[in-house]
This record gives sequence, C-alpha cells and structure tokens, in this order.
Amino acid sequence: MIKVYTYSLGCPKNLVDTEHVLGSLGEYEIVEELEEASVVFINTCAFIQSAVEESVATIVEVATQANEDCFIIVCGCLVGRYGECELKKEVPEVSLWLDTKDIDHWGSLVAAAVQEHFGVKLSASCYQSFNYKNELIQVPVCGRKVTTGSYAWLKIGEGCRHNCSFCTIPSIRGSYRSIDKKILVPEAKQIVDSGIKELILVAQDVTAWGSDKDDKDLLPLLDELLNLDGLERLRLMYLYPAGMTDTLLQYLQAAGDKFVPYFDIPLQHADTEILSQMGRPFAQNPEIVVEKIRKYFPKGALRTSLIVGFPGETDKQFDTLYNFVDKTRFHQLGVFAYEQEEGTKAASLPNQVEQSVKTSRRNEIMELQADISEEILEEYLGERMPVLIDREHDEWPGLYVGRTWFQAPDVDGITYVSAPPEQEIKPGMLVDADITETQQYDLVALI
Repeated sequence: MIKVYTYSLGCPKNLVDTEHVLGSLGEYEIVEELEEASVVFINTCAFIQSAVEESVATIVEVATQANEDCFIIVCGCLVGRYGECELKKEVPEVSLWLDTKDIDHWGSLVAAAVQEHFGVKLSASCYQSFNYKNELIQVPVCGRKVTTGSYAWLKIGEGCRHNCSFCTIPSIRGSYRSIDKKILVPEAKQIVDSGIKELILVAQDVTAWGSDKDDKDLLPLLDELLNLDGLERLRLMYLYPAGMTDTLLQYLQAAGDKFVPYFDIPLQHADTEILSQMGRPFAQNPEIVVEKIRKYFPKGALRTSLIVGFPGETDKQFDTLYNFVDKTRFHQLGVFAYEQEEGTKAASLPNQVEQSVKTSRRNEIMELQADISEEILEEYLGERMPVLIDREHDEWPGLYVGRTWFQAPDVDGITYVSAPPEQEIKPGMLVDADITETQQYDLVALI
C-alpha cells in the first residue's frame, strides 16, 4: 500500500485542496514520519515573503530527508507565483509540480502520476477516465478525505475579484470563481453525514459567492446548507466589509441557531486614506460596518485582521487605527506588519515604513488586544455554554481541547475541558460545560 506524508501550508483553503487530492488516491496509509513515506505531498503558500521562505524550506527539507525513491509532489501558490520552470531548477528532486491554474484537475493529475510511477492501479470503488500525457487512463473517484475531525472547512470560491494594492492572490489564483452549488451541497452533506458537527465556509471573499453565477448572491447556498440534517454549526469566515449588506444580515438574523453569530471581517485598517491607498473595496470608515453588524447582532463576536506599517502610514494614522481597536473591542484580532511584496502596487509606493517601526506598531496593538480579550473572556466566567470537542490534550489524560461558538479553529483561542472520570468524552462531541476560569485568550471549562 502507498504510504503518504502531507504538508498543507498556509490557509484553510489550501487544506481543503489537500483533502481533495488525498481523496483521489484510493486506498493508502497516512504516515507520521517523513522517512516512512513513499509519496510526499506539499501544498505551498506564497502570499507573503515569509510564507514563500517557509514553503521553500519545507521542500528542501523533504528533498534532503525523504527516501531516495520517494515520489515528491509540490503544488499550490508557490508554483502559481513562480512557475515550475524556475522552481525545478532549484529542487530537481521534486517529481511533480502542480500549478494553481490546473487546480480543478489536481486530484486526477496526482492519481495518474502516482499510478505511472509505481506501476499500480490505485484501489477505489469507482473510477473516471482521465487524459494524462496523451493517454487515457482510469483514476479513482473517492471524494474528499477530511482530516480535521470535529469540523470541516468548505471552500466555496477560488481566486479574488478585488485588487488590493498589497495582495498577490489575484495574480496567483486568478479572478473570483464561485464553486457550483451542485458540487458544494453534496460535499457538505457527505461531511455532515459522517458525523462532523461544524461546517466553516471559506473563500477569499465569502460574501462574493454567486456574484459570477445565476444565483447572484450567497443566500441560495446558505438556504441549502442550513437545512442539512445533523449540522450543528455553520460559521462564515472572511467576509468582506462591502459584502455585509442589510439583506445578508437580516437573512442571518433569521437563520436560527445553526448560524454562528461570529463575523470574521478583514478590515485591514481604520484610516480612510490608508484604506484608499490599499485599494480596499470598502475604503470608508470601518465603524459603519461594525455598527451595522451590531445593529442586528448586538452580542455577536467580531474578528478582524489588520496591517500596520503600510507605505506612508503616519503616527497619526496609526493612532486612528489604535483608537479604533480600543473602541471597537473585537473578540479576536490578528495584526500583520506590512511586507513589501514584489509585483504588487504597494511595493513601489514611496515612504516605505522602517521594519522597527512596523514591529513596534504591531506589538502595541497586540498588547492592547490582549487586554481587551482578557476583559471580554472574563464576562463569560460562570456561564454554561456548548463546547465542540476537537481533540484530546497531547500531554494531560482526561483533558480535552475544544471551542465555544466565538472560537474558530487555528486562528482563535481554545477552551480546555475536563469532566468527571465516569463522563465519556470523545472528539467530535458537542457538550455543555461551565466556564470555571478565563485566561488572556483561552477558557477553562468543566462538564
């Protein structure tokens, strides 16, 4: 049996792509040690320079440490940004490079290449014909292998229709393309039927779904997903400010308990001049969006991402951002120091900010947010609330790691859950727990 080791770097959208590829390999064994693998699959990120460096380092590590006859596959944004020709000169050990422009065929390409390399037909319950190197061969049709356990990401769109001056995504992934509802709903149903309680919708802009299709907007998709039997939580991630319309908010307000009132909105900044320089599709006072959401969801949780040190950002403009964070009191917040990315409009702007200033500004806002987060979490002390159990704690038997409704996986804090010995707890369960302790970003709960 083929033994597979995977790296999925970057965002959850990449992880979904990786899971679809894993579903194309039929029967195989996932191994935990690189040296045991006969196939290594690396899905890369190249959004910013630090991500490029991590992706390159991972490929080099695999090339030097994997078995000599290991079949190495590299795909994703690094290939989309720099191209196979440039990359394979640096790492000739890679067996197969997959560009983002071929993303719809990654699964079939991987299955075909692995079959050819090992000289075996991959085992599966059904197959499809696929043209590979001008030859028609049979590749497995196995759906998607979800690797996250208690929750699953559902990628609903590819690429981006916006042209933010700091961003490389449109040049790597292309313009926005909604994934068809006829594909998404069966995929979601299969996930929920497997026992997974939480679906998390992701795209570069979730609010843009359907704008390039007959559906016109997101609501027809939400209608079908919210009606799935067995679904407990539907969470929407990466909602563009411009897409937060009264129509959408009114719909979500009436959607019932399955919808998680958690709004992940990448505002990026609070100064209108900086937002305009960034080329943001909503270059207005972000307080307008915050007030609109809180009008419909006064107790909802807001999450955002911000960029400090954008070219030309003055002390006064940074103060505007700092004061906005202080006033708004986000449940969750991420701050990035601007990186000058080759090929973007912002890279050539004058008045680039020194790295030490960017780092200092980032630290200032993160220190402020740490205090805000601690104060918000203290308000939940003594409450009983549902917690979705994600996994057992790595070091403490009987302790579990889960999430409340305002905690998204990977990017937010967590809830540590313990229970009496006679209480059976398993990953994937949604349990009611009393919040007994609050920390800066995390909660402690007892069943």
